[in-house]
Amino acid sequence: MRTLFLNSISLHQPSPTAFMLDLDGTLVDTLGDFVAVLNRVMADLSLPAVARDFVEHTIGQGSEHLIRSVLAEAGAPQALYGEAWALYQRHYEVLNGEHADVFPGVIEGLQALRALGLPMACLTNKPAAFARELLKRKGLDGFFDRVFGGDDFERKKPDPLPLLKTCEALGSAPATTWMVGDSSNDARAAHAAGCPIALVTYGYNHGRPIREVPAERYIDRLDQLLD
Repeated sequence: MRTLFLNSISLHQPSPTAFMLDLDGTLVDTLGDFVAVLNRVMADLSLPAVARDFVEHTIGQGSEHLIRSVLAEAGAPQALYGEAWALYQRHYEVLNGEHADVFPGVIEGLQALRALGLPMACLTNKPAAFARELLKRKGLDGFFDRVFGGDDFERKKPDPLPLLKTCEALGSAPATTWMVGDSSNDARAAHAAGCPIALVTYGYNHGRPIREVPAERYIDRLDQLLD
């Protein structure tokens, strides 16, 4: 196995036995999808369009949080949530991946990780059905042994539960299972679960500089992870 992260972390860091990777903002730039879907929802509800910047700063905590936040931003009553959620599901199923692009370096990075022969999971707060379909549409599904979404567990990131359950599914100890993400949610979940965390610098992170978030590693492209 290649020596991992040699220039960036302590030589005392245990060798990895598995990897977990976030989806939105880490593997795929899905901001365009979110904006397109949400604005269709808002139009259906006769509400004003949502600003792209607001969506970028809000995504990452699950679709339920996103929809409630958008309704609040528009000054709409939360009583519309049920209708908005149904519309969101319908539109996302149609538009999933149409306005999204795989980030540069992701394919190469996943190929390098896969070549290590270690188990890999995609772990996202996105609803599982949407996550699996997006990975399929972008040709990324074959890299992962398991895919878990925000509705697969009782709680979402930043709670550590999804990471701990994913480690269990991969048969890997948290201390040697690396989480790769783009936000403080990923980092908080990893720290609480006892997993090392690598953060990509090109993601969303709620509009905050990612290097403000404590992590074992920061990378500008996924294919730098093994450098």
